[in-house]
Amino acid sequence: MPEREVVLLLGADLGDPVAQCDQAERAIAERIAPVIARSRDHWTRPWGFSADTLFLNRALLLRTGMDPRSMLATCLAIEAELGRVRSTKPGPASRTIDIDILLMGPDIMATDALHIPHPRLHLRRFALAPLCDLWPGWEHPVLHRTALQLLDAIPFH
Repeated sequence: MPEREVVLLLGADLGDPVAQCDQAERAIAERIAPVIARSRDHWTRPWGFSADTLFLNRALLLRTGMDPRSMLATCLAIEAELGRVRSTKPGPASRTIDIDILLMGPDIMATDALHIPHPRLHLRRFALAPLCDLWPGWEHPVLHRTALQLLDAIPFH
């Protein structure tokens, strides 16, 4: 598979989010590809549920030829190694670490297990703000708007 830019989003609100994101970043650099750039750390309220903790969100830019399914499997393995236990309840919840594949260059993919770009990227300020730190001019291949335009379209609550 040809190399392309990939943006992963790390998120955590349980335990020590900074340490967990740092550990995830090191594992990603070792097992997927070196990190070319990383966003600032963004601290945000939970999205889609209530919790007493803030989430740390951090985006990573990589360049890799790894196929999407292998990348997803690697991200899930890293999450499990760092103590992520997936809730049996539907919907978002607090977590020790989350690694989402936000985008793979201009690629579009939709399977039961994986959608690229992330299907709710355009709705999530906590994902778009870190993405804009790295690649504000990235154009969504379906919505045909840049990351910065998508971020600007989300109202503040």
